[in-house]
Amino acid sequence: AMCHGSGHVQRAVRSILGQVMTTATCPSCGGFGTEIPNPCNECGGEGRVRSRRSLTVKIPAGVSTGTRIQLAGQGEAGTAGGPTGDLYVEIRVAAHTTFSRDGDNLHATLSVPMTAAALGTELTFETFDGEQTITLKPGTQSGDVMTLPHLGVARLRGAGRGDLLVHINVEVPTKLDTEQEELLRQLAKLRGEHVAEGKLVGTGGGMFAKLRDKFGNL
Repeated sequence: AMCHGSGHVQRAVRSILGQVMTTATCPSCGGFGTEIPNPCNECGGEGRVRSRRSLTVKIPAGVSTGTRIQLAGQGEAGTAGGPTGDLYVEIRVAAHTTFSRDGDNLHATLSVPMTAAALGTELTFETFDGEQTITLKPGTQSGDVMTLPHLGVARLRGAGRGDLLVHINVEVPTKLDTEQEELLRQLAKLRGEHVAEGKLVGTGGGMFAKLRDKFGNL
């Protein structure tokens, strides 16, 4: 090689300060100090070839989109027998059809019939931890939130889990048969609501305030 085994060559360069000696990588050996007269046709003398392989990656609980996992020694092979680099896997968390995530907390909406919300009931639903049962008190309103502690996302750095927040949505019937309509008219009369009167409520209370308090800082 031009460098006589050193891997670099010196050159004289003229500048305003006069002649200056500079050091550069040897162009004939690429800095290795030796040349391969008959390089391998497959790797071109680099000592590595491109291939595909499958890896199993252990994903810890609590990861979020943007989390990077480092796999030491699983990256690209070094040239001429050099050390292998690392592989970085960046996580992208897919959205769930039922639960939404807010940090370590999970949110879900539970729709209940108007009659169940008025009379109170027990409801069972599926979570990541199996079936859970909550008790609705009589007079439950749309926008009420019930917190199930420690059923959220595991904390990536730290112990414990977040909470599961269940948002109640009271369903108002859209189709009534004659008998159902008459029963509701009788109920409205018993409650003095046969003549409907709407009320404007301030932002200090009511369903919108509950939603604002829960989601205003998201």
